[in-house]
Amino acid sequence: MMTAVNYAHRQDKLRQIAGVDAVLIVPGANMLYFTGLKYHLSERPIIAFVTPDGALSFIVPQLEVPQLNVRPDLEARAFAWTDTDGFMGAFRQAIDELGLRGKTLGVDGLTMRVSEWLALLEVDPTLRVKAVERDIIKIRAIKTPEEIELMRQATRRSEAALDKLLAWVQPGMTERQIAARLSDELTAQGCSGLSFESLVQTGPNSALPHGTTTDRVLQRDDLLLIDFGGTVDGYPADITRTVCLGTPTADMQTIYETVLAANTAAKAVVAPGVPMGAVDKAARDVIEAAGYGEYFIHRTGHGLGLDVHEPVPQIAAGVTDVLETGMTFTIEPGIYLPGVGGVRIEDNVAVTADGIDVLTTYPRRLTV
Repeated sequence: MMTAVNYAHRQDKLRQIAGVDAVLIVPGANMLYFTGLKYHLSERPIIAFVTPDGALSFIVPQLEVPQLNVRPDLEARAFAWTDTDGFMGAFRQAIDELGLRGKTLGVDGLTMRVSEWLALLEVDPTLRVKAVERDIIKIRAIKTPEEIELMRQATRRSEAALDKLLAWVQPGMTERQIAARLSDELTAQGCSGLSFESLVQTGPNSALPHGTTTDRVLQRDDLLLIDFGGTVDGYPADITRTVCLGTPTADMQTIYETVLAANTAAKAVVAPGVPMGAVDKAARDVIEAAGYGEYFIHRTGHGLGLDVHEPVPQIAAGVTDVLETGMTFTIEPGIYLPGVGGVRIEDNVAVTADGIDVLTTYPRRLTV
């Protein structure tokens, strides 16, 4: 049984951010993490105010107030507005009654829109803004055991869906057909949603690390690269496996074994206190030693959580920030040969007190 989330404790961490008089959160992963509310970013502005007095307040459309009413645990105050009256009155009331005129507001510059900020400035041109997204993501980067368990469940269900898919897929199918079937399998396995639109790439298309799913037909002896994942309660899996429908060429076999060795080497160095760049270097050294360095053209991994791509930890060359217990991220080295194809093997991992917990269990050998 999952432990109930202590949202008040999470909000208290926002109050520890230095140099601001309140922290403002807009709908999205931050609002879900700090309040549990699944409001959507739309033309109707919604802002949560976390203030030093321990209070939580919302500028919120009247039609969304019922979501607050069923959450008495939040003890939240609503500055509600209607479509008839517009939202400026609620903005003015919030700034005045929360005592924020002339104050410094901490915002996530990656998610707050210019429209919300202009509305705040219309109320009080003396308001100041401080970007605190780095502080916010550092809070979110340390996952609880419950969060990691949700990602483990998402991974298990996603892997079961992949197993079903690969038992079905045949040469002659298009990338779009395969991706559509994979979505159905993820739903059938109990995933509550897709982490992102599944990426299915065949043959030479697999050499494009950020390509798209097309109408290309899978041919016998092609590489088939599948980057996908399902979610459980908002927490995602992000898995890539590369298989061959037929007989791989010697080049395919070589790059696959090289990527697998790089993946293994990167996981071997994960532990608390290890610089994030060292994980990237472990993978990159293997690929460079094999002569494929110029074909590994992206970072080794990214943070994983309510946002599928989280900026902390950043598993990239030269990053000196260190891993901490509870951080979750991907390890996904790849080699991409133009005109031939690409291989990527992506695992999801969590940092433990004594090393690593690999959430993905799907076989890493080249499936033929």
